[in-house]
Amino acid sequence: MDQIKIGKFIQEKRKEQKLTQSDLAEKLNITDRAVSKWENGKCLPDVSIMHNLCVILKITINDLFSGEIIDMKDNEKKLEEHLLEMTKLKEEKDKQLLRLETIIGLIVTISFLTLIFVSSFIEMDAWIRILLISIGFIIFVIGVGYAIGIEQTAGYYECQKCHYKYIPTYQSVLWAMHINRTRYMKCPKCNKRSWQKKIISRK
Repeated sequence: MDQIKIGKFIQEKRKEQKLTQSDLAEKLNITDRAVSKWENGKCLPDVSIMHNLCVILKITINDLFSGEIIDMKDNEKKLEEHLLEMTKLKEEKDKQLLRLETIIGLIVTISFLTLIFVSSFIEMDAWIRILLISIGFIIFVIGVGYAIGIEQTAGYYECQKCHYKYIPTYQSVLWAMHINRTRYMKCPKCNKRSWQKKIISRK
């Protein structure tokens, strides 16, 4: 996939629609710096906004991935190639998110334990001790909540009964018993409970 070619194509189509980088960024609810990076070939648009980008620029996903308007005769073949590319992009992004989740989990746990240790073993006024414990608890709760949100949306869970792969609700992940990233949840397809593993690919 030629990022530079795609970037120039985005720039060309943006100008055809008489939009500045700021205009396009505002419509997509992102920064104009992100648009600039696409157009300079430094990165590709996020999968989550590709559809809206194509609608605004009046092109297809095929056109976007090719960096040019695709002839209808080649459309089906190109669509298949680009769907595979999009799948790979999503899988790579999900891997990065799950690595971020691990980092967040470690940071908030270490912060919480450090503040508990400091408040327990260092001489200080009672109100400072309570404040430190409260700050540690708030950091921990916010961090864990954010990490669970990442785990819920990145990749899929696979039911061990019917092998259906799906993205569960935040509540399902939050309240499920778990061992690392394996959670005991009800499958939305067969309605049976099992220990479901986190997977990246739907294949």
